[in-house]
Amino acid sequence: TRLLTEKQCKSNSGDSSIAKRACVARIQRYIITKLGEDWLFLVLLGLTMALVSWSMDYASAKSLQAYKWVHAELKGNVALQYLAWITYPVILITFSSVFCNLVAPQSIGSGIPELKTILRGVVLKEYLTLKAFIAKVIGLTAALGSGMPLGKEGPFVHIASICAAVLSKIMSIFTGVYENSYSYTDILTVGCAVGVGCCFGTPLGGVLFSIEVTSTYFAVRNYWRGYFAATFSAFIFRVLSVWNKDAVTITALFRTNFRMDFPFDLQELPAFAIIGISCGFLGAFFVYLNRQVVLVMRRQTKLTRFLTKHRLIYPFVVTLVIATFTFPPGFGQFMAGELMPRECINSLFDNFTWTKIEGSVNPPGLGHSTVWLHPHVSVFLILLLFFIMKFWMSAVSTTMPIPSGAFMPVFILGAAFGRLVGEIMATLFPNGILFDGIIYRILPGGYAVIGAAAMTGAVTHTVSTAVICFELTGQISHILPMMVAVILANMVAQGLQPSLYDSIIQVKKLPYLPELGFGHISKYNIFVEDIMVRKVKFLSPQSTYRELTHLLQSTSLKTFPLVDSKESMILLGSIERFELQAACDWWLSAERRVFNQGQGSKNMWDTSFTLKDRGENGEKVLPHPKTRICDGFHQRQPPSPSKIQKQLLITMTEFTSYYIIVHWLLQIKAWEEVELVKPINLEQIRVDPSPFQLVERTSLHKTHTLFSLLGLSHAYVTSIGKLVGVVALKELQTAIEGSTRCGVRLRPPLASFRDASWKAKTPNHTSSTHEKDLWSEEQNRNGKDDSCRGNGTPSDIQCSQGSYPKETLPSTSSSFSLPPLNREEMTEEREGEDDECELFVDQNKCNDLAVIASWRKI
Repeated sequence: TRLLTEKQCKSNSGDSSIAKRACVARIQRYIITKLGEDWLFLVLLGLTMALVSWSMDYASAKSLQAYKWVHAELKGNVALQYLAWITYPVILITFSSVFCNLVAPQSIGSGIPELKTILRGVVLKEYLTLKAFIAKVIGLTAALGSGMPLGKEGPFVHIASICAAVLSKIMSIFTGVYENSYSYTDILTVGCAVGVGCCFGTPLGGVLFSIEVTSTYFAVRNYWRGYFAATFSAFIFRVLSVWNKDAVTITALFRTNFRMDFPFDLQELPAFAIIGISCGFLGAFFVYLNRQVVLVMRRQTKLTRFLTKHRLIYPFVVTLVIATFTFPPGFGQFMAGELMPRECINSLFDNFTWTKIEGSVNPPGLGHSTVWLHPHVSVFLILLLFFIMKFWMSAVSTTMPIPSGAFMPVFILGAAFGRLVGEIMATLFPNGILFDGIIYRILPGGYAVIGAAAMTGAVTHTVSTAVICFELTGQISHILPMMVAVILANMVAQGLQPSLYDSIIQVKKLPYLPELGFGHISKYNIFVEDIMVRKVKFLSPQSTYRELTHLLQSTSLKTFPLVDSKESMILLGSIERFELQAACDWWLSAERRVFNQGQGSKNMWDTSFTLKDRGENGEKVLPHPKTRICDGFHQRQPPSPSKIQKQLLITMTEFTSYYIIVHWLLQIKAWEEVELVKPINLEQIRVDPSPFQLVERTSLHKTHTLFSLLGLSHAYVTSIGKLVGVVALKELQTAIEGSTRCGVRLRPPLASFRDASWKAKTPNHTSSTHEKDLWSEEQNRNGKDDSCRGNGTPSDIQCSQGSYPKETLPSTSSSFSLPPLNREEMTEEREGEDDECELFVDQNKCNDLAVIASWRKI
């Protein structure tokens, strides 16, 4: 009985321990699941970016404070003041350029154009790595602390996206959702919103701005994620400012005190409209000037080659010139050169009317606005000089090889232009505008806010800059005129130039899709069959490794279609290039060769350095001579041979080694020739069974929508399952640009009808469908296959020819037609196309030449 009781106790204790372990496992899984949820990731992202943003602002503010302190301490000695004024920014800009070029060159520039390309589905290497994060943060902090007209918002969007990408890799430990490619895109979208939100403490405008700048189509499921992370980040950012006593409480970054009851009159709306239209032209000119500076620097001249070789000279010269012009005792006194960027904004947004103060005693509380009041120069001239000088300085400084943005410099330019218009209005109406018995005073600061929003909207082609201005100033009293000005500025700028970010994409030649113009009828009349590439490189189960090797060597495509056979061309899937490269390398690898040959190669190599001595008693094998011979417990030296014997031994050894190596190379060559003619083993290669496909009659508009929405880089064109072509970003971009300018290059009218009628008259025509003829026409050429392929030429991967006439002319009018082509002309065209296939060479001859070359080297 006691034994039974002990057994029962042991079983009960075992069951309880199992239950405890199961309970602990469930709790562990629950905790891991909760740690991998979205809200925790968003909180970590917002907290991290708030700390980074505040740290950068704190460091750059202290740097600017030291900059102005040095200048003030040297007052009285103009030479030393000038030396300190130009040396300080030159050192910081040079350090930023050197550090970024050494650590991560991808951190140079804004980062928004690259992110826009990445969100489109294009992979840009090293742009979202920890090295780029470190280089961007340190380089941007140094650049902002130099006092140059540079911005923070664009680079900070890149920084936040890098932080989101790195955090997603960490969070993938808890849940595998973050490893999904679609989740990766959502994460980067949230990162962009956080970057703008915590940059200025503007979560609402930040989310909207990130959507407008980076996305063509936005997934609404990311809306709450963006607002949650951006709001949390902006809150922490402002709390840190209060904690550091930079602000009394959580307020707007550039708070204004405009009157709320009657901030403007209806009669001022024409002036606001003029600001919007003028900012549209000025913003377009800013984009044009920035692009021209970059293009001039990229031209192959002696100067550009010299600057490319010595990368530090360009930022050094630009910084030196800008610092010289802004030197306060010099020309800078006529353009408020001593004001730093944030001081400029605060002074341009103030409530004072400078034209009324000019020539009188400065009122208390004027602050930095006293810099704009020169005793001998008018306020209008100072504002005009400031705008002109800062305009070209901002356009040039943003081209330096350092992390920099253009939002804040353009924001200051717009504020200066708006302030200029506001001061003019205050001069024209010194007593205000009388309407319905009420006098409305002119507020030049309100004009400055409207100008800032309109200018940034014109340069970036966004409307959300108005919302950002609301949050930056804490005022919504000018919401109506601000929206009017921003919309008018966008209308003008979009008709003249692309946005600044699209312009950079074009200059850097990044893959992108231009927008289809509204109202272009041609986008519905152009189809995929008009723009697709008909010469498709493909593989089939019958393809050999020789054909695969030639395909990898002759092309740089990332993905290859897989068809069931060359005759039917039924699309089975697609294969990535790295999969094919790995399969080909393994098939011809030394490990596989040794494994297949067994110990043959090893035995041959072991006996490669032995000598054979033929004597009277037959053949005897002599080992390679050794330095010492062990005989029992004694060691004795072998008899020293004579010099002739030594020389003969060395000569025989070298000859034998040369013979063995040549024989070994020939064996490898023969083995590879046998292996290359074998068909590809597709069982060991991962095949994507569902590549994206389009039909021939898909319109250009629908194709553009699908590419933009799904982030496609290419799509295969099929007809009843048969591969007939491929469309990539390049073809789509060319077609869209052609349709919006002068019409896309189309096939001649009735070309399909002519092709069908010609094939109907062909005696060897056996297929009843156009697609069958398209891919089997080489068999109907009666002997042209051999001339096209050549000896040893891959057959399945050669250029797949379409059945359309080779000449394509722009067809913009329905009345335009071409004379019918007879069969002889089309045959001549096809013979011309066949000549393009004779690019292949005999692989056996190439391999023989390679072996002979290796012999000669030996």
